Amino acid sequence: MKTKIPGITFSWKRALGITKIKQQIARETGIPTTKQGLERKIGSMIINLFKKKCENISI
Repeated sequence: MKTKIPGITFSWKRALGITKIKQQIARETGIPTTKQGLERKIGSMIINLFKKKCENISI
């Protein structure tokens, strides 16, 4: 049975530079490349849109 050494891992995406390219694209475009980041960005856009709509309503 093969046991892993904690803290030592290998990522082929990092080795090929894919992670770095994705990070650069995300910084330049402002669009996250991860599912969680994209969901967070869309959620905040919806909340901000809702806040602006509520500010325009006068009582």
